[in-house]
Amino acid sequence: MENPELCQQLVDTTRATIKSGLNQGASGNLSVRVNDGFLITPSGLPHEKMSAEDIVFMNLEGKHEGNLKPSSEWRFHRDIYLHRKDAGAVLHAHPTACTTLACLHQEIPAFHYMVALAGGNNIRCAPYAVFGSQALSDHAIKALENRKACLLANHGMLCLDKNLEKVFALATEVENLAQIYMQVLQTGDPIILNDEEMNLVQEKFTDYQKQNQ
Repeated sequence: MENPELCQQLVDTTRATIKSGLNQGASGNLSVRVNDGFLITPSGLPHEKMSAEDIVFMNLEGKHEGNLKPSSEWRFHRDIYLHRKDAGAVLHAHPTACTTLACLHQEIPAFHYMVALAGGNNIRCAPYAVFGSQALSDHAIKALENRKACLLANHGMLCLDKNLEKVFALATEVENLAQIYMQVLQTGDPIILNDEEMNLVQEKFTDYQKQNQ
């Protein structure tokens, strides 16, 4: 088995998405970049039954090794690694709040400064396309331009970051923002921070991240 420690970390993080509520049952998928491709969770296998030996290796041409099939969403994982040099790990999930907004085709605007963690002044919602399709991957890549997270219409959420720890933390924060945004919408009209304020937050986040690398 290639990269056994990384495979186990992938399994542990996948299980953490269940415990945190980011995913349910066998929903969602997770991958991590390796030198000549990426490791990805298998298709349709419940997370509690998954082991490090079940993790699938894929190259960037979309070919996989082993007896198990890769997640049906492997295309947007592969395409993110091809398009984004900053992506070391990719997490796709169906958390309740993000999925609710995605079913409304609703982005998350700059109602809170922490939206800037995703890379800009909003978290976009990609148009709908059937799961596992190249069309969905194309929509996701566009929604992720200059961003590290997006929603997928009538589907869920998608995040990328440097490693598994960071992408899990980002996904957790995006779901938290979605929950707060939904509560704000139920209470009144949100006050949206302007681009100047969000650019300032981005600068401060950049300095903070450099300190914590």
